[in-house]
Amino acid sequence: MDDLEQLRSDLLARIEAAGLDSLETLRVETLGRRGRVTALMKDLGTLAPEDRRAAGQALNALKTAIAEAIDARRAALAAGALDSRLDAETIDVSLPPRPEPEGRIHPISQAIEEIVAIFCQMGFAVAEGPDIEDDFHNFTALNIPPEHPARQDHDTFYFQEGEGGEDGERMLLRTHTSPVQIRTMRSRKPPIRIIVPGRTYRADHDATHSPMFHQVEGLVIDEATHMGHLKGCLIEFCRAFFGVDDLPVRFRPSFFPFTEPSAEVDIGCRRSADGLTIGAGDDWLEILGCGMVHPRVLENCNIDPTRYQGFAFGLGVERVAMLKYGIPDLRTFFDSDLRWLRQYGFSALDMPNVAAGIAQ
Repeated sequence: MDDLEQLRSDLLARIEAAGLDSLETLRVETLGRRGRVTALMKDLGTLAPEDRRAAGQALNALKTAIAEAIDARRAALAAGALDSRLDAETIDVSLPPRPEPEGRIHPISQAIEEIVAIFCQMGFAVAEGPDIEDDFHNFTALNIPPEHPARQDHDTFYFQEGEGGEDGERMLLRTHTSPVQIRTMRSRKPPIRIIVPGRTYRADHDATHSPMFHQVEGLVIDEATHMGHLKGCLIEFCRAFFGVDDLPVRFRPSFFPFTEPSAEVDIGCRRSADGLTIGAGDDWLEILGCGMVHPRVLENCNIDPTRYQGFAFGLGVERVAMLKYGIPDLRTFFDSDLRWLRQYGFSALDMPNVAAGIAQ
């Protein structure tokens, strides 16, 4: 106990000279369960009562000083390492960019253009709408009930209260492109035949989901369209998009609030150790949802459901792009990695469009 000042000076000097690797070792040797200061704290019980209080205060002060010195040294070393890294990785933004021999079309853009071109050949027109929507167009008009999970804050990106919206409604980032269907039906009289590509947003992020992704939806409303037209349209689309003339397509009964009856669409495939083969084998893979537009949705859009009917469908662009182009990980779509784009991107001359049709 008589040498506490000398111990304090020695330890502070060692801390000041320590590097990041040795600093933790020094902390354990000093303040750990078997450290020098900890051992001295245990020895307090051997002192006389009149000496114990003063020695305890001195040891506590030493312990605090050592801990603060270690924290300060660690912060200084971390800041120095960061500064060194920043100096070493400095980029001169005034330098000209590295020349790219040839630009590449992103697979998402390629897939959207190809999907749109296929449906435009079937007589569909392209419709677009805002990414920021209100509750009515995104949920209520689509017959989605108030208690539906999609309306919860943990599933949908909402704006703060009072930020726009009619009648005090909270604005949100659209969770699907279906609001464009609602806006079209409320602003245009049937017959309607539209395809709706665009960005959508959901509070979901993992290896198979992204908080921002792309959808393409379709809508047909007239006086004669029925489920047979829906099946024929989607079968032709699947076979044209995947380039398999006899691609097996299956419709399974399902449920969506905005269609009745509803169905999931599966395509034939084969799973093996070598990967997934589209159009072969006896297995099935779900790729989109569809159904006949619910009469309540028509009523919400001021369309007489006793006179008009039609169908709607929707698919995820990233999902079908991964299947067609052999891309194994969804997250790579948004990594902005030029090496990945050179691997999976497309030449501008291969870009399908409505005028030129589908690239063969």
